[in-house]
Amino acid sequence: MDYMFKIGFLGTNAPFFMDVVTIIVALLPLLLLIGISLAKNGKYKSHKVAQIFIFIVSAIVIGYFEYGVRIGGGFEKFAKNSSLPYDFLFYFLIFHVFIAITTLFLWIRAIRFAFDSNYHFRVSSFYDTRHAKMGKYLLKWIILTGVTGIMVYVFLFMF
Repeated sequence: MDYMFKIGFLGTNAPFFMDVVTIIVALLPLLLLIGISLAKNGKYKSHKVAQIFIFIVSAIVIGYFEYGVRIGGGFEKFAKNSSLPYDFLFYFLIFHVFIAITTLFLWIRAIRFAFDSNYHFRVSSFYDTRHAKMGKYLLKWIILTGVTGIMVYVFLFMF
């Protein structure tokens, strides 16, 4: 696993694992939009498979990220290389973590709505379901999580 801590491929001093996670976080909203488009086009089973796959891959990526941060020295080590004040970095990280955890709970709730006994993959209108409304709301939180995550990367490794 030494490869994880070598300098990454985005041209910063970030380790490889941070570059990988940042790219995946940046692509996540696009992947979700593709999954949503499947439902909008009536391909509900494909939508279900795509969204569950994206959720599972995201959970694995979070685990990979957490492992890398813990083994790689933690936030304090990465913050030392930034020219930004530690307190700013720390409070922004807390803000990002709050958004990310809220997003995770919303995502789990959206999945629960999808499996709710009142929800069927043969609904007459995608837009009327509780799951669809939750999905639109969740997408905003996922975008916010991605933006704040990329900002943490920029603050730590580009300043």
